[in-house]
Amino acid sequence: MSANVIALKVEEGTTPQMEALPQATMLPQQEEEGRPFASEKLASFLEATRSFVLTVVPPLMGLGVFVLIWAWISQVAPALPGPAKTWDSAVQLFSNPFYRNGPNDQGIGWNILNSLQRVAIGFGMAAILGIPLGFVLGRFKFVNDMAAPIISLLRPVSPLAWLPIGLLVFKAANPAAIWVIFISSIWPLVINTAMGVSKVPQDYLNVARVLNLSEWKIATKIMLPAAMPYILTGVRLSIGVAWLVIVAAEMLTGGVGLGFWVWDEWNNLNVEHILIAIFVVGIVGLLLEQALLLIAKRFNY
Repeated sequence: MSANVIALKVEEGTTPQMEALPQATMLPQQEEEGRPFASEKLASFLEATRSFVLTVVPPLMGLGVFVLIWAWISQVAPALPGPAKTWDSAVQLFSNPFYRNGPNDQGIGWNILNSLQRVAIGFGMAAILGIPLGFVLGRFKFVNDMAAPIISLLRPVSPLAWLPIGLLVFKAANPAAIWVIFISSIWPLVINTAMGVSKVPQDYLNVARVLNLSEWKIATKIMLPAAMPYILTGVRLSIGVAWLVIVAAEMLTGGVGLGFWVWDEWNNLNVEHILIAIFVVGIVGLLLEQALLLIAKRFNY
């Protein structure tokens, strides 16, 4: 390009450099800037897909293997209903779960609610007594040494061994079943609460002593937050024991409840309903445990 042409272009308001760089040359740079964003989105999508697969697929595979084994056993032992037959009975059973045809003929929904009510009463009484008792045992070593042989003696006793005592004292089946739940579920609460209180760092208590805090403030402001993980673990174990015991207790005491319903269906030789009751007990217990886990995650320790 000659000097005259360059001078002419300068006079027109352009430069040789601007002319030499057409507008299309900016597109590759824009593509370069867009590629990292697209790759990040792809990586995020792949990671989310991988996490979903690892979370969902193994449980589904486990359930599938369980159903296949169940179907095979039902073929070997024809008296045991298979998955398909049990499913059909469950659909029919849960189509009307809250019917009433008399005091001893009620839907499975009423039986579940009655069992949950007994568990709630028995567990609530155990929590009201067991958690404060655990605080006392964990706070005062002398009291803990006094109660240790009693707890060690009574804790291993089978829950159903307490049922005749309840029938003798209360003279009625329903309070006796609640008594069995109470005496069976109190021990995890007492032991875990006492363990949590005893694990409170001594430095915390020394600071409380320097600040001249009252015993009530020490318990509520220091020990309770520090021992909360142990207490919630005791609550989970206790509610599991309570739900485990209620079925056996209701089998012996009668009335309305899952245990009585299972025994009644056995007397009617309705094995499909017995299998359904087993799954219902497991599902309700799982839901109770998951609810307690969600509650535990809301606490900051």
